[in-house]
Amino acid sequence: MTEVRRLMIATLASLAVLACPSTRVEAAQCGNGPGGFESWKAEFAREAGGKGIGATAVAALMQTHYAGATIAADRSQHSFSLSLDQFLAKRGASTIVSRGRSLKASQGALFASIQARTGVPPGPLIAIWGMETGFGSQRGNQNMLSSIATLAYDCRRPEFFTEQLYAALKLVDRGVLSGATRGSMHGEVGQTQFMPKNILAYGTGNLDNAANALNSTANFLKAHGWRAGAGYQPGEPNFAAIEAWNAAGVYQKAIAIMGRQIDGGS
Repeated sequence: MTEVRRLMIATLASLAVLACPSTRVEAAQCGNGPGGFESWKAEFAREAGGKGIGATAVAALMQTHYAGATIAADRSQHSFSLSLDQFLAKRGASTIVSRGRSLKASQGALFASIQARTGVPPGPLIAIWGMETGFGSQRGNQNMLSSIATLAYDCRRPEFFTEQLYAALKLVDRGVLSGATRGSMHGEVGQTQFMPKNILAYGTGNLDNAANALNSTANFLKAHGWRAGAGYQPGEPNFAAIEAWNAAGVYQKAIAIMGRQIDGGS
C-alpha cells in the first residue's frame, strides 16, 4: 500500500468517525449525590443550548441547586405500598368525599361545562384535586426547576426526568413557568399537580387557578381514552385513563372509589 493511499484511507476513516452519531460528545452523566451536580448542570446546559433551549431557561437552570429533600422524598414513597383501606385512611378519603360533594354543588356550572366539553364527570376530577393538593391547600414549596434538575441528574430515573427537565425549560422560555416557580417534591405544580410534559400537552392557563387545573386534568383524561358515559371503576372503560394519571394501583383505586362516592354512588 502506497503512503498516499494509506493517508487517504486514514482521512476517510476520521471523517466517518466524526459523522457517526454514536460518537458524539458524551452526554451529561448521572450521579448519586450532590458532588457531581454542578458539573452535570454545566454540561446539561451546554447540551440544552445546542438543542434550541433559550438563554432565559439556560440561565434559570444554572441557578438551580441540588435538592436533597427531593431525593429523600423520592426514596421514601411508602404510602403506595399500603393496603387500599390504609391508603384511603391515610389520605383522608372521607374528608375529600365530603368536601368534594360540597364543591360539586357550589361549582356546578364549572363541572357541567367541563363534562360537556370532555365527557369527564365531576367525581374523578374532584377526587384527583382533593388527593393531590387538598383542593389547592398543599401545592408544595420546593423550587420546581431544582427538583426536576436534581431528579434528572440522579441515577435512579434519569431518562424520565430528563424529558421532564427539557419540558420545564421550554415552559420557562415561553414564560409559562420561571426559575422561581414553586411546586411539590418531584416538580409537580398547580392545583392538580401537573408535571412539565403534561403542562405542554394538556395545560390550560395558570394551573394555580382551580378552573384551569380542572380543565387541564379533564384534557389529560380525555386524551387517554375517556369515553363520555362509560364507567371508571376497575375493569370499566375509563379506568385506563385514571391508570395513566398515576402509576400506583392503590392510588388509582382510591380515585375511582372517591369519585363514585362524590358522583352519588356508594
